[in-house]
Amino acid sequence: MKRHVLTAAATLMLTGAAMAQEPIKIGFLSTFSGPSAQLGQELLDGFKLGLEQNGNKLGGRPVELIQADDQAKPDVARQHTDKMLERDKIHILTGINFSNVMLAVAKPALDAGTFVYSINAGPSQYAGSQCHPYYFNVSFQNDTAPEAMGLYLQNKGIKRMYLMAPNYPAGKDFLAGFKRFYKGEIVGEVYTTFGQLDYAADIAQLRAANPQGVFFFYPGGMGINFVKQYNQAGLSKTVPLYGPSFSLDQTVLPAIGDAALGSFASAFWTETTDNPQSKKFVADFEAKYGRLPSPNAANAFDGVRLLDAALTSIGGKIEDKAAFRKALENVKFTSLRGNFKFNKNHYPVQDFYLTEITKDAKGRPIMTVREKIDSNHEDAYVKDCKMAAN
Repeated sequence: MKRHVLTAAATLMLTGAAMAQEPIKIGFLSTFSGPSAQLGQELLDGFKLGLEQNGNKLGGRPVELIQADDQAKPDVARQHTDKMLERDKIHILTGINFSNVMLAVAKPALDAGTFVYSINAGPSQYAGSQCHPYYFNVSFQNDTAPEAMGLYLQNKGIKRMYLMAPNYPAGKDFLAGFKRFYKGEIVGEVYTTFGQLDYAADIAQLRAANPQGVFFFYPGGMGINFVKQYNQAGLSKTVPLYGPSFSLDQTVLPAIGDAALGSFASAFWTETTDNPQSKKFVADFEAKYGRLPSPNAANAFDGVRLLDAALTSIGGKIEDKAAFRKALENVKFTSLRGNFKFNKNHYPVQDFYLTEITKDAKGRPIMTVREKIDSNHEDAYVKDCKMAAN
């Protein structure tokens, strides 16, 4: 056996070049099974499209994507996270769908000095008092899309609303956000079991309350079943549904079909967003996957572009955590949604729009932008974050 011993000088000369070739390890922990499997697939497909268009590199370095299915279960997610941290030595943890899962895995990852980079889940805790130098969210804070819809309905003069969401952290954030801006009468506020698929009894209770509208948050299979059953009950013609985009986007619309037509959603991006980069993304995504993208896919794609811009600015040196953090905070990139910047809590400041579910030229249900609701919208928790402004 031959042994090759490098001098100290030679070792130093090779370190930079060797590091440039070592892969950036990304743990992609998401939901790939059960009623919400499409949510994880959308995130993964958007992320992979972004990487593919970037030569499967970030900041000039190859990427190793380590994928795991959290099954939408916090305990399963924690087990996968521990393996990714201890065995795989990941640089970044991303892909997480649900806020209860995020709350189970973010702390151990952050405690290990690993960056947590959310392309979907946006729990209030990490936007406020638990904000962290290594926690970044490129998608949204849970309350913000509901805040936008609450603002719209308040300005429209709707007097009586009924609220529904699953009983888990994001559900509570979403309804809290809606109530922050909507000051009319709440004639019912119902938290259903997470993962529930039969809403007959809940819809009967809703009907009896006689609201003017219903604000609901049900992602994935929950949303598909709720909207279909609501329509079958005959309520959609007289009591409109209002939701965040995550309840009425392309993760659920193909399965819901015409039952969603005439419903409204607040969104920071849709498949009809009118700018060149978004139009190209929608065309590229449809060409590759044979379907229209959702905001999940757009967030993931944006996430790759943002990571690449930040890492390129520091020569790909993700091991320099202070430099990487600063690069993320001050990153300049062309977002699919147009206006985008990080607030001091590392959550987005972005615009929100009212959309209506209509059909495109091919007869597919889509979110069509009707008007802008708010510009440069901040979340309500940033005031509790003790980090300095970017």
